[in-house]
Amino acid sequence: MTKPVIGFIGLGLMGGNMVENLQKRGYQLNVMDLNKDAVATCVARGANAVSSAKELAAASDIVMLCLTTSAVVEKLVYGDEGILAGIKEGAVLVDFGTSIPSSTRKIGADLAAKGVGMIDAPLGRTPAHAKDGLLNIMAAGDMDTFNKVKPVLDEQGENVFHLGALGAGHTTKLINNFMGMTTVCAMSQAFAVAELAGVDRAQLFDIMSAGPSNSPFMKFCKNYAVDGVSDLGFSIANANKDLGYFLKMVEDLGTQSKIAEGSSANLQAAFDAGLGNGNVPEIFDYFVKLAK
Repeated sequence: MTKPVIGFIGLGLMGGNMVENLQKRGYQLNVMDLNKDAVATCVARGANAVSSAKELAAASDIVMLCLTTSAVVEKLVYGDEGILAGIKEGAVLVDFGTSIPSSTRKIGADLAAKGVGMIDAPLGRTPAHAKDGLLNIMAAGDMDTFNKVKPVLDEQGENVFHLGALGAGHTTKLINNFMGMTTVCAMSQAFAVAELAGVDRAQLFDIMSAGPSNSPFMKFCKNYAVDGVSDLGFSIANANKDLGYFLKMVEDLGTQSKIAEGSSANLQAAFDAGLGNGNVPEIFDYFVKLAK
């Protein structure tokens, strides 16, 4: 069978490596990004550069997005030169970013009116996994659409989950990030309080990690707070964005999360203090400085 032509918008660390993986596997790609060097790298491997989302969508069987925010996704979908204006009947849009579920469902409905399918498919793991096609992919959407793109997703992910109706992928990713980032905030403050109280942070880790609080996130926090190694590749700015999206989602569900509000407030404060580009465990520095 002929491989589908893929249009890919968003060539950052994750998206650029995903494109490289697809190119190695023989797919023809149309690519677009504000970073011209990233585009040139893909073109050198055989991709076709396009000047608008409309042009990219018209020339592609599957359009893939790996973008930063729901606002950016909506701009690319609904703009005069956007995806909705150019995408072909029978095509599929796949959103690999972390977006607000209500926005995802709105886009999906507008695409369906044109005979176009949509899958929300946020990602787990790292850019290194993306280059090797070993991502975790949390996909959602109607089963026929999912089955249409699953052969391509299988070449991008080691674990490809189908989670239900459109929006369930983004919902699951936001819940996952709420849990993870709240854990990092709590553990980082635990180490900061130990520092302020004169308790040895390494001993604190040894004691806590011997009990049920032990987790990979605890180790990431210890690596920074005790050893000075920042090795959780997820920024305070991204965590802050995702917690904001989680709060919007629970508001849309008619409920609230005081825990998320607390984590979000701390992340926002660390961001405002100039720590946004640091990895999330570096919020330890913000918690220590609170007492100064």
